[in-house]
Amino acid sequence: MQDFLSALGLVLILEGVPYFLAPGRMRRWVAGITELPDSMLRRTGLLLMVLGLWVVYMVRG
Repeated sequence: MQDFLSALGLVLILEGVPYFLAPGRMRRWVAGITELPDSMLRRTGLLLMVLGLWVVYMVRG
């Protein structure tokens, strides 16, 4: 559980950095995402999940 909460904390830190450093740019980027088709968002999400799984496997393996 400690590892999970540590990982969650790191994700929140990494997610928050761009909003803290460049809020205007992030607002424009998020607005642009709403114009992308669902299929592209799904493929991107799948790619990121597979990449994350690979990183965890490499670190833990």
